[in-house]
Amino acid sequence: MDSLCGSGELGSKFWDSNLSLYTDKPDLTPCFQNSLLAWVPSIYLWISLPCYLLYLRHQNQGYIILSGLCRLKTAVGILLWCVTWADLFYSFSGLVKGSIPAPIYFVTPLIMGITMLLATLLIQYERLRGVRSSGILIIFWFLSCFCAIVPFRSKILTALAEGEIKDKFRFTTFYIYFALILFSLILSCLKDRPPFFTPSVSVDPNPCPEANAGFLSRLTFWWFTDLAILGYRQPLEDKDLWSLNEENSSRIVVPRLLKEWEKQRIQAKQSKSVAFTKSTSEKVSKGRVLKEEAGEGEILLSDPSKKKEPSFLRALLITFGPYFLISSFYKLIQDLLSFVNPQLLSVLIRFISNPKAPAWWGFFIAGLMFGCSVLQILILHQNFQYVFVTGMRVRTGIIGVIYRKALVISNSAKRSSTVGEIANLMSVDAQRFSDLVSFLNMLWSAPLQIILAIYFLWQKLGPSVLAGVGVMILLVPLNGVIAMKTRALQVKQMGYKDSRIKLMNEILSGIKVLKLYAWEPSFSKMIEKIRLGELQVLRQSAFLNAVSTFTWFSAPFLVSLTTFAVYVLVDEKNILDAEKAFVSLSLFNILRFPLNMLPQVISNLAQTSVSLKRIQHFLNHEELDTQCVDKKTISPGYAITIENGSFTWAHNQPPALHSLSLQVPKGALVAVVGPVGCGKSSLISALLGEMDKLEGRVAVKGSVAYVPQQAWIQNVTLQDNILFGKSMDRKRYQDILDACALLTDLDVLPAGDQTEIGEKGINLSGGQRQRVSLARAVYNDADIFLLDDPLSAVDSHVAKHIFDRVIGPDGMLGSKTRVLVTHGVSFLSQVDLIIVLGDGQVSEVGSFSTLLQQEGAFAEFLHNYAPDDENFHEEDSATVLDDEEIMLIEDTLSSLIDLTDKEPVTNEVRKQFLRHLSVVSSEGEGSGRHSIRRRLGSMEKKVLEKVLEPAMAHGELIQAETAKTGTVKLSVYWSYAKAVGLCISATVCILYSCQSAAAIGASIWLSDWTNEPVINGTQGNTSMYLGVYGALGLLQGLLVMMSAFTLAIGGIQAAQTLHSKLLTNKMHSPQAFYDTTPIGRILNRFSKDIYVIDEVIPASILMLLGTFFNSTSTLVVIIASTPLFAVVVIPLAALYLFVQRFYVATSRQLKRLESISRSPIYSHFTESVTGASIIRAFGRAHDFTALSDAKVDINQKSYYTTIISNRWLGIRVEFVGSCVVLFAALFAVISRNSLNAGLVGLSVSYALQVTMALNWMVRMVSDLESNIVAVERVREYSETKTEAPWVIEGSRPPPSWPHQGKVEFVNYSVRYRDGLELVLKNLSLQVKGGEKVGIVGRTGAGKSSMTLCLFRILEAAKGEIHIDGVNIATIGLHDLRSKLTIIPQDPVLFSGTLRMNLDPFGNYSEEEMWQALELSNLHKFVSSQPEGLNFECSEGGENLSVGQRQLVCLARALLRKSQILVLDEATAAIDLETDDLIQTTIRTQFEACTVLTIAHRLNTIMDYTRVLVLDKGMIAEFDSPANLIAARGIFYGMAKDAGLA
Repeated sequence: MDSLCGSGELGSKFWDSNLSLYTDKPDLTPCFQNSLLAWVPSIYLWISLPCYLLYLRHQNQGYIILSGLCRLKTAVGILLWCVTWADLFYSFSGLVKGSIPAPIYFVTPLIMGITMLLATLLIQYERLRGVRSSGILIIFWFLSCFCAIVPFRSKILTALAEGEIKDKFRFTTFYIYFALILFSLILSCLKDRPPFFTPSVSVDPNPCPEANAGFLSRLTFWWFTDLAILGYRQPLEDKDLWSLNEENSSRIVVPRLLKEWEKQRIQAKQSKSVAFTKSTSEKVSKGRVLKEEAGEGEILLSDPSKKKEPSFLRALLITFGPYFLISSFYKLIQDLLSFVNPQLLSVLIRFISNPKAPAWWGFFIAGLMFGCSVLQILILHQNFQYVFVTGMRVRTGIIGVIYRKALVISNSAKRSSTVGEIANLMSVDAQRFSDLVSFLNMLWSAPLQIILAIYFLWQKLGPSVLAGVGVMILLVPLNGVIAMKTRALQVKQMGYKDSRIKLMNEILSGIKVLKLYAWEPSFSKMIEKIRLGELQVLRQSAFLNAVSTFTWFSAPFLVSLTTFAVYVLVDEKNILDAEKAFVSLSLFNILRFPLNMLPQVISNLAQTSVSLKRIQHFLNHEELDTQCVDKKTISPGYAITIENGSFTWAHNQPPALHSLSLQVPKGALVAVVGPVGCGKSSLISALLGEMDKLEGRVAVKGSVAYVPQQAWIQNVTLQDNILFGKSMDRKRYQDILDACALLTDLDVLPAGDQTEIGEKGINLSGGQRQRVSLARAVYNDADIFLLDDPLSAVDSHVAKHIFDRVIGPDGMLGSKTRVLVTHGVSFLSQVDLIIVLGDGQVSEVGSFSTLLQQEGAFAEFLHNYAPDDENFHEEDSATVLDDEEIMLIEDTLSSLIDLTDKEPVTNEVRKQFLRHLSVVSSEGEGSGRHSIRRRLGSMEKKVLEKVLEPAMAHGELIQAETAKTGTVKLSVYWSYAKAVGLCISATVCILYSCQSAAAIGASIWLSDWTNEPVINGTQGNTSMYLGVYGALGLLQGLLVMMSAFTLAIGGIQAAQTLHSKLLTNKMHSPQAFYDTTPIGRILNRFSKDIYVIDEVIPASILMLLGTFFNSTSTLVVIIASTPLFAVVVIPLAALYLFVQRFYVATSRQLKRLESISRSPIYSHFTESVTGASIIRAFGRAHDFTALSDAKVDINQKSYYTTIISNRWLGIRVEFVGSCVVLFAALFAVISRNSLNAGLVGLSVSYALQVTMALNWMVRMVSDLESNIVAVERVREYSETKTEAPWVIEGSRPPPSWPHQGKVEFVNYSVRYRDGLELVLKNLSLQVKGGEKVGIVGRTGAGKSSMTLCLFRILEAAKGEIHIDGVNIATIGLHDLRSKLTIIPQDPVLFSGTLRMNLDPFGNYSEEEMWQALELSNLHKFVSSQPEGLNFECSEGGENLSVGQRQLVCLARALLRKSQILVLDEATAAIDLETDDLIQTTIRTQFEACTVLTIAHRLNTIMDYTRVLVLDKGMIAEFDSPANLIAARGIFYGMAKDAGLA
């Protein structure tokens, strides 16, 4: 360098220590200024340019039209080039004149001129690539300005000192140059206009400002500030959030991951086939095989466990790895920067110890510390940004892949993982991956930091460091063991959690049945038992966590203690001075983070590997074979053919259908009949390709529409349920509504066809659900219609209407191919072909007349069940008497006026009322009927308008889950503290205070020790200092462990209390609550919220207390050592609190929004999995996938904003931390005469670690606020209104009650809810013990309400019900319900053994159970199962047919054998033969009992003692069937319709 500068005019040395360092007015030599200092910006630009150009080539945002700003930037760039080269030409002119300047005056202007030209060209290239704000150039101009500050000052000082300006030309050009680069810096900070042409043009209502933010705004996340202010002013709502950036959306992320996963699957398949061919080909070759070959072949064949599975991990790495690597680059820089400050601290302590050092050194060191700290913050948060966005994308990808897989897995695979378990993969396991990504860099970063720290420590303390390293190495296996144990416990806990959620899901789905049977205690016990196991595991892992907290906390201290001890004891000449002690301490503090994190990352990795296995196992499940149904080739003239087909539900089960051969002609109407469990529904599933085909061929020509036996209804409007993704054709839509008897239902629904239908169609009756399901199929306009018993759930008149108008020969589907599974006999004469199934085979096929003539099983069955021949011919329904018309109108009107008591929400009543209207609208098609319907229309509407005005406005049944806004109330914290236990809460705080005191004590003691004077090269009292220091440190660790233990005990106590309160309340909640609350929402409380209470809140509290006491002790130490610091504490605290207030308000609301937008993902998922077969049949998988993606994107939208809010906060709060470092160092420099090196070391080393503590403290306050919401949500559902007590001590009926079964209604009235009209009015009647009473009435007359009143599902408005003289309102609900028996309308089974389903309390013997099964006609089926009574019923009893489920309910009734039996439309899903069996069983087995039957088929009650006819909630007729028919009243009309009179 000296050769460049030293010779010639204006020459100087390159470096002069006296000029630059050892002086009070430091300056750099002209040579240094002109060479290295001037070259720094150029070197930076040249090095970064190649990578940047490569990036720009791949990043095309469209070009920007040449704007004024761009022109100005270019002009300034060209001016700078001119100015620098003016210097160059000036140097050449000097040569000409004979005064030869130093070579540097040629080199530097040349380099700088070329660099300026390059910068100017870069401005234009960036414009063409659509870059609006260039980070590279901002840094370049900033470096140029920064490097020009020294010559700026130097030139002025030189001129002042010499009294004249020697080199006027260069002096002038320099200041012009300085002004221009300053101007360039300002210009580069401004944003250019948006690109004129963008490749992906999307009109976004609320785009994310990040895309258009400038470089500085992105660096500091300033673009988020507007939202933070908005969130502070008012609670944020969903509409305030920005849309998700395109590259983070499901639309981009999921296909990328799917593509990679598909590649992995193909590779795995190829390797499998290679392995197979290799092993087999060797075996074949000429009968002789070489030894080695044989060995290899055997290995390949004999070890199936080693077959290569597709690696989901590799797919993830390929998809998300490259983006993640950017974060690793930032992390590397940040790690290196973190070691700069300890070195600077070392220099600062030396400066304080040296009174002769110039003061500016101190200020310069303080400035460097601050600059380094700020730079570190900016880089760290860029790293976090990339890391968390990667995590977010991983979650999006995994959810998308799982959803797509769930729609195509085969039935056997579906059985191995329940809906709850798959939902867990989406919620918990996907989240695990997302969380792991944020720690992943620590895998290489932690070892790097440890190595660097040891290297720097070696420089300070020599080989003694090895003692500390030894302790660290010893701690690793301990942490490893803890991590392994934690992992094992985690797996165990996941198992408990899965089974608890699964059982809870079933309980909530079948809650009505539990209430009717009084089974809640038994199921509560099951849940409590699982929960007990779960809490036991939690307790173990909490204690493990406490031990690991102790090791983490004590590790750095033990390491430093061992190192210091070895250092001072090995050689008494080794002196522990302030520099060694505090620089080592700050290095040990850096060590603390990787040491803490490494075991955590390893345990996280372990947990995630479990999740990976679960996900991979699920993704490798076999899929439905899309080729098993041939859609292309078929025999001409046929729509469906099966040739020798055998089908099974799972490969390990016997075939459900075997040796099937059948042909369905195009356009035919085919009925499939047969007894319960003979495979009728299986046949439909086989045609849909839902079953595994074992052999044979199935061909189906054309598109398919499917109506399942149990209607699947989406949680959307009624109209959307019917359209099911098709576009609206208004006329066709109206015709279909009319044909499916839905028009009159619409008039009653609060918002017509815009009414939102609840989960699983909760606010529709069974019949309405079935009709909506049918309407959906008809609207779909397919070629082939597969109808699985759609008429069973509707009344006979409606069934006739639907058959005539839709399914039958003259119906809307007259020209289509229809396969109809049915139990109804009356329509069989109108079908083209009847297929009779028996035991999974076709027993007879033929037309109605052919089968009758054959006189086989079918003909015999018909003669038994068809009352007379008339039934087989269409009745002429137009001949209706006038007075009947008038009666019908009155009947309907009264029923309409009566509607005022039927609020939209109440399920039961709406059900009857709407079904009533549907009957009215479908009783016949004669000309007379149409006039009725028209007249009705006008009257209906008037009445309806009055009744439903308030409800019409909004058709929503289920209120959207609301996000609570504003601050979490203190009462929530208080209720959590009470759940933890107030003593425990206080103890934890006291223990933490003591721990902080011990920590401060240890540090001050160390400071004193380092100040111990050195006499004859040694320090005195070493052992005493060492002993006390060690004791204080260990005390600190023990206190931490004790507080962690105490908190763990408290946290588990709280988890137990809150869960059991929630469970108890939900078991006692009235039925009305379940009718209006989606299961998903309640389940969310039991899964997500309980998980947060179990695991997240205790951890948050632990962190919060740790950071709070850490920050407080830091401030105490700094103020104690440099009291001046107290001056800045108030402004810094104000700034900190200001940022904290903004952040917490916004962050809390974002977490709430995120939590609320999460539920719909899982609700939609469960809905999709339940309806997967329908979605597939209608070919809607693609649309549902898009819907799921949209829901995930909405959720990620709030999550992404949360990530940004954390970055925004981090930069601002850590800036406060950097200010603490700056002021601690500054005040130490200012007061250096009154301070010793020990105190300075103490205060600055404490300041260096406060940054993270401050950030984490705000984050933890916010986290706790966000997570405590879980307590709020659980509390909300633990305090809902409950039903009457189960048992009232002192008012219990005798054990033998009721011995007669006498039921008496005394002036009884009931309403659904306060403020609504009465449903039953002044009912007074008496049923004698042992009587058989049929209850009939048109839909909506109050039949079901009557049974609900008996069980006190509805409570009396006035009047009483007496059973054997006991007023049922005076006894406990369980005493009442356990003494009555009901066979409910919907048969509900729970997953578990058949034994548990029959007798959950274990009250009955094995013989009694077998007897009940014998009587209920299930004996044959159960005894054919290898497990017998321990036969496992799947979720909801899916592995039994609906009829078999109904028979299980009958078996339950037979077991209970109570004196009163209630049958509620229980025979709807059963064929006539089984129905007959049930009726016979009831007649014989319940001969002495009182039987109340809500009749679905009048023939079942014709031999009853009496029949009660209800009308408009009052008794219309009550007498024996014969007398009622003779009286020719309402009952006579009904009997006539049914062909019984």
